Amino acid sequence: MAFIALGINHKTASVAVRERVAFTPGQMVEALQLLCRLTASREAAILSTCNRSELYLEIEHPEAEDVLAWLADYHRLSLDELRNCAYVHQDEDAVRHMMRVAAGLDSMVLGEPQILGQMKSAYAVAREAGTIGPMLGRLFQATFSTAKTVRTDTAIGENPVSVAFAAVSLARQIFSDLHRSQALLIGAGETITLVARHLHEQGVKRIVVANRTLERASLLAQELGAEAILLADMPEHLAHSDIVISSTASQLPILGKGAVERALKQRRHKPMFMVDIAVPRDIEPEVGELDDVYLYSVDDLHEVVAENLKSRQGAAQAAEELVGDGVHEFMQRLRELAAVDVLRAYRQQAERLRDEELQKAQRLLANGGDPADILAQLARGLTNKLLHAPSVQMKKLSAEGRIDALALAQELFALDEGPEKR
Repeated sequence: MAFIALGINHKTASVAVRERVAFTPGQMVEALQLLCRLTASREAAILSTCNRSELYLEIEHPEAEDVLAWLADYHRLSLDELRNCAYVHQDEDAVRHMMRVAAGLDSMVLGEPQILGQMKSAYAVAREAGTIGPMLGRLFQATFSTAKTVRTDTAIGENPVSVAFAAVSLARQIFSDLHRSQALLIGAGETITLVARHLHEQGVKRIVVANRTLERASLLAQELGAEAILLADMPEHLAHSDIVISSTASQLPILGKGAVERALKQRRHKPMFMVDIAVPRDIEPEVGELDDVYLYSVDDLHEVVAENLKSRQGAAQAAEELVGDGVHEFMQRLRELAAVDVLRAYRQQAERLRDEELQKAQRLLANGGDPADILAQLARGLTNKLLHAPSVQMKKLSAEGRIDALALAQELFALDEGPEKR
């Protein structure tokens, strides 16, 4: 039995290579079944994200070369090309790697939470494919448990480290109840899309997306149950907006001081939280001079992100220690399970010998034999049979010079302890 974690990630391979080694959702089940059929892998799971593609295996022979060859062949890469950027972790190191990945300690953004969900999906797909067995199943459950402990007991995931999430976190500080807030998002690019999703997750029910083209805004609005409008219609919605976040490619400001002043009058000076993520700026800097407006620039957010990254790095050491504890506990349980199998086999053997001697004694009793003699014979026969195999093996080991094994046997049978200790 051996565990292997094998793959590539953002540290070892370029985007071009990672794209070629990625597995699509539609490929997963078939790929897992092929992997178990064409290699020595008895159990397998595949984690494939934009930053990594990894295989987690319980394998009969801990030789990774045939797995690497399979991976290269599956994605039509040369083996040398893949070998140059791949890493292989085995047994305890494989367990540690999986737990570090799940806890966000191996991510591009330290402590990012999405990876745990992605790993849970990988586990679910492998179960669907029938390639998860008892060993890998136990490892995944231990991994999830350790990652949860890291999330619960450290601050590694508490502070936002993306501009989009930092913006939403600042909004949450100003408006304690985001459920009753309305958001106006200006633009429909990648950053605004992330902002919109974060706001939606935080409970903002009313979101308006304003963009130069209605088509782009409508696509994002449909995803979140929001309203799509043109930039020209923005003044009608500004006064109802508690949160305004802008990120466009415009070369000129889209929102001026005058428009915000008029909106504030309509709002009766109810506070507005505004974030300008665009470079050049979408919101005139003078807007920040207005009472009841909290205006943040992208530089302000970067400062927040930088401080939060420092905080996460400080928490990373505690997280590593928790991962170490998780690895130790899992490996200990694994060793205990190995002992259980041996003990089960030993008990079955002893019970078979017991039954044989008992049947012999019962036959002698039925034939009118002396009970005292029969009991003595039963005890003697059972003792001799139980001691026979260990005695033969110890003599053999002694003849071979295996003094270490004899010392272990002495410890196993507690022969160093006096009668009073036993």
